Amino acid sequence: MGHLIHSKDEVYRVLAERLNKEPVGAPINDTLMAILKRLYTESEATIGSKFPLVPMKIEKIADIVGISSEELKPLLDNMANKGLVMDFPRRETSFYMMAPMVIGFFEYTFMRVRDEVNMKDLAELFHSYFQNKEAREEFSGIKTRMMRTLVYEKLIPVAVETEVLTYERTSEIIRQSGGGALSMCACRHKASHLGKSCGAPLEVCTSLGSAAEWVIRRGMGKPATVEDLMRVLDKTEELGLVHNCDNVLNKPTYICHCCRCCCVVMTSINEYGQHSTHPSNFIPSLEADTCGGCGICADSCLIGAITMNDEGNETEVPAVNNEFCIGCGVCVSSCPNDSLSMSRRSVLHIPPNNSKDKFLRIAREKGKI
Repeated sequence: MGHLIHSKDEVYRVLAERLNKEPVGAPINDTLMAILKRLYTESEATIGSKFPLVPMKIEKIADIVGISSEELKPLLDNMANKGLVMDFPRRETSFYMMAPMVIGFFEYTFMRVRDEVNMKDLAELFHSYFQNKEAREEFSGIKTRMMRTLVYEKLIPVAVETEVLTYERTSEIIRQSGGGALSMCACRHKASHLGKSCGAPLEVCTSLGSAAEWVIRRGMGKPATVEDLMRVLDKTEELGLVHNCDNVLNKPTYICHCCRCCCVVMTSINEYGQHSTHPSNFIPSLEADTCGGCGICADSCLIGAITMNDEGNETEVPAVNNEFCIGCGVCVSSCPNDSLSMSRRSVLHIPPNNSKDKFLRIAREKGKI
């Protein structure tokens, strides 16, 4: 591998440039360079800097990198164990792809306990990086978002039940997956190393399908049945957490159960007004005559999309910012008087068909292809 490496800084700079070519890239700054130097060895950085932009067989990657498949295989396996690349066995070979920062090696770093790296140090670095304006804008996207919000299914109006498709129902997404994996919530784990964890459940990060198979195989999570995942869904709804999932129509690969204080997606909305999750196809509606003006709905909203206004009335009533609201249903679920309900938005969001379609859209919107 020595003939592939020039100066150490150059190797990591080329790796950073390669990562930034992903549809959801990683803008280059000193903090990113510090993160990469802690996660990648120089040899791994050299391999990563040459990685193709699409999944490829190990034999082709070996040709690109310039070493034999036999020499490359253990190096890639170690990178996969660290969450830096993802491997998918197919018949007699495997396909490998580079893990982006998000959804990628940030999550894979913090969805488990690791002794070989300084987790507190990495938590501080990732926290700093996520505050960077260019990074926030990159993760938020332009039109197509990485994630989408799922409404609390129990709040879907009976009048539109027959119109609601599988991709809008969390329970159906879980059932069709046949089960998956449960891991530590990367965001809350990161926050715990910063002394900021809110105490919401930690082992609730849900992976589905081939992503769950990979997470289990690489020791990043434990197998979970449909029933296990449904129990997590029920528990997180009881706690008023927001369900965000992969923004695809078919076979989403993950569901996050997000809090307002630790979740990178939610804090980006709260602190900077930047959304990397597409709203659900529902919006809260108020029945003002039964509203007692208690303000519980405003307090429960994880992104401050509800304010209490008196509007000349004796009691305050909630006002929903429809442009800002992500349509999760937490406010409706918390209302003690059933004065709020979820109704259909006038314009419905149809997600990209699959991950390939999603990332092609994101790349086109950013001018990367």
